[in-house]
Parts: sequence; C-alpha cells; structure tokens
Amino acid sequence: MEYGFTTAAYVVAAVLFIQSLGGLSGQESAKRAVWYGIFGMALAIAATLYGPGSSNWLISLVMIAAGGAIGWYVAQKVQMTEMPQLVAAMHSLVGLAAVFIGYNTHIEMVRVAGLDEAARAALEGFAAVIAHKAPVELSILRVETFLGVFIGAVTFTGSVIAFGKLAGKVDGKAKKLPGGHLLNATAAIVSLVLLVVYLQSGSTLALLGMTVAALFIGYHLIMGIGGADMPVVVSMLNSYSGWAAAAIGFSLSNDLLIVVGALVGSSGAILSYIMCKAMNRSFVSVILGGFGGTTGPAMEVTGEQIAIDAEGVAAALNEADSIIIIPGYGMAVAQAQQSVSELTRKLRAAGKTVRFAIHPVAGRLPGHMNVLLAEAKVPYDIVMEMDEINDDFPTTDVAIVIGSNDIVNPAAQEDPNSPIAGMPVLECWKAKQVFVSKRGQGTGYSGIENPLFYKENTRMFYGDAKKSLDALLPMID
Repeated sequence: MEYGFTTAAYVVAAVLFIQSLGGLSGQESAKRAVWYGIFGMALAIAATLYGPGSSNWLISLVMIAAGGAIGWYVAQKVQMTEMPQLVAAMHSLVGLAAVFIGYNTHIEMVRVAGLDEAARAALEGFAAVIAHKAPVELSILRVETFLGVFIGAVTFTGSVIAFGKLAGKVDGKAKKLPGGHLLNATAAIVSLVLLVVYLQSGSTLALLGMTVAALFIGYHLIMGIGGADMPVVVSMLNSYSGWAAAAIGFSLSNDLLIVVGALVGSSGAILSYIMCKAMNRSFVSVILGGFGGTTGPAMEVTGEQIAIDAEGVAAALNEADSIIIIPGYGMAVAQAQQSVSELTRKLRAAGKTVRFAIHPVAGRLPGHMNVLLAEAKVPYDIVMEMDEINDDFPTTDVAIVIGSNDIVNPAAQEDPNSPIAGMPVLECWKAKQVFVSKRGQGTGYSGIENPLFYKENTRMFYGDAKKSLDALLPMID
C-alpha cells in the first residue's frame, strides 16, 4: 500500500514539475508555474516520508521546518539585485548535498561489506537494499555514487566562486593558475583513474582523492570565466546541480529524484546553449573555463562623453513619438523598475509608442530584467526580445539605456579584437537619439569600454537611475 501510494504521488509530482518548467517559458504563466512547482515538491516530500523505508520522522520534520524557516527568512531579506548570487548559493547547497549523500552511500556499502550473513539478514532500509545487490549491481552503485560525488563537488566549489564573483567578493576577471587548462585536464584524468580504482576496490581513499580533484576543477573552471559570461555560468551550474541530483537518485533508487534531476540538468544545459548562441560564445569554450580569446589589442575609443540633464531628456521625450527602453543590471541595483514603469505609463498616456528591448543575457541571471519589469507591472505585450525589436531602432526617435553596457556595445560588431566580438547586441545607436542612464564613466561589470557612450547622437544622463528618473517624471507632459 505504501509503495503504491509513493509511486502514484511521484508520478503526479513529476507531471507538476514538467508543467512548472513549461509555464516558466512565458511571463503570463510564470506565477502559476511556480505554484505547480511548490505543490509538486510538497507532494514529493510527503510521499517520501510516508513511503517504504522511511524512519526518523521527528528528525525529518524538524529539519524540514528549520529549512523552511531559513528559506522564508532569506527570501524576505534578499533584494532582486541579489537574486543571481542567491541562485548560485542554492546551487552550491545542492552540490554539497550530493556529496554528503554519496559519502553516506559509500559508508553504508563499507558497513554492509563487513557484516556476516546473519547480520545482513537483520538489516533494514537502504542498508538492506545494498546487502541484497548482486556484484554487478554493486559495481553500478559504486559508479553512481562516484559520479554523484564528482558532479556535486564540481557544482559546490564552482557555485561558491560564481557567488563570490556575482557578489563582488571575488574579482570578476578571468583568472587561471599557471598551467591553465592543463591543470583541469590533469585533475579530470586523475578522477577517471580513481574511478577505475574505486570500481575495483571500493577504496575510501580513491573517493577522497577524486573529491579533492573535483573540488579543484569546480574552483578553477569558474575562476577562469570572466564576468561577461557569468549569466551562462549560473545557468550551467544549474544544469550541473540537476545532473548531481539525478546521479544520487540512481544511488538511492529514487525515481522522482532521477526525473527531477534530469529535467533540471537538461533544461539548464539547453538554456546555457541558447545563451551562448545569443552571446556568440562557444558552448564548450565557456563551460571548460574560457578556451580561446582575442588575437590582438582592442580598438582604441576616441571622443568624449557628453552629459545631459533631466530637462534635456524630458524635452526630447516630449517631442518623440517612438521610444525604446533598454534595461540592464544598473536598473536593478538602483531599484528603479517602479520609476521606469511610471515613466512608461506617462509616456503612453501622452500617446507615445513605448517598448522595452530585452537582451537574452541582460542582468546577471537569465530573465532577470523580465522579472523586474513584471514586478513593476509593466505590460507584457510591450516587453520585446532582441530579435523582435532590433530592426526597429533606425525608425525610433529615442532609445533610453538604463544601466546596460555590454548588451548595447557596438564594439561587438566593429572591433574584431573586442572580448565580445561577434556577440549579438541591441543596436540602439541607430536610433535618432540615445540617452544612457549611468552612475559614472566606469566600464561596467565586465570591464569593456563602450564606444556607444562617445557617439554623436548619445548623451550621458549621469546619476543614480532611480533618482534621475524620479527627477524626470514631473517634466513629462
């Protein structure tokens, strides 16, 4: 009875998770999709606690309550600007959990191997399952355990470094130890050799040695990836955490964990591939720590940045008929989305055509800008993807860039030696007038100079984005 209920609940939970992933593809269905995921996870936890082999209910319930309380507290404290690093931190916990579960499985295998037949017959739960495995099945379990620990360890240290870079606690520039990619390759080969040793002997030292190598790979891979590629890194780490969960699902013979891990792993990999195409990056190059690079010095940027005040921007907006707003991470930092929404409302009330242009990697997390605009009640139908709106800039009166840098950088098209050469960008400089809302004359997160700021039709609207827009709002007719 318990097994039948658990299996049925797992099937329903899996369907809910699939519905959740499908719903997250659109802004209008995203909220409903989140609820699908919440109900699916609640059902999965309940079915696991009720299912066969479950024990220590009190400890389980206490830990679930504690984890829920911590999650609630963190969710209340974290700002939208901190969501990318929060996601990276969550990935690190998934990786660490995979490592702990893998080591628990290994300890159980070692314990069972040391028991006589009578003691094995008295075993219960997971230990009993191990005791009755055939030699071939035991070898498969060792491979599953090894892979779960390996992927989990890579995910853990990689996510910690990604968190540090996103939070500004670790230098965002790509850095490698002497030996570069050779060190990563050596660590991977050592791990492969240790897999053979572990498969034959079940050696604890082999598992420990691989764990150290995997922790190094995760650290060194992400350290070797620059800030401009961090959105892809976060997505790829999401994929790694999914595969780690799937590997552990095989070890624990938990079908739902396998399904969920595969869903997360495959969707994260697909998203990473799509984002790499949007950035003209090699998928393999990014995930292996930034192979390749430019062949010469970047083009020198000449000219000067010309500032404009709120009155000048307001005058141009009042005269314009068509306006495209390009949000970036600076808008998130300034928490200016509500001011942007109010500006949009006033401009549309004045009969002007206002649309938003969203680059696939705007911000530091996939969909970051879409979430912020949805939070500020910006209508979904005027939020356009890059491919939908890029051809409209030449017929646009005003383009407003709010805290963006790389995604509006013409060097991607004009300078073959630029670090972002070939990356598809929003061609806002083709609009009649461009206003860039920016704190100062810095180069932004990735450290790449932007020729847009020096073009004749560009004016720099310096200052905190929220304060600048709030000063602008009363002047819009």
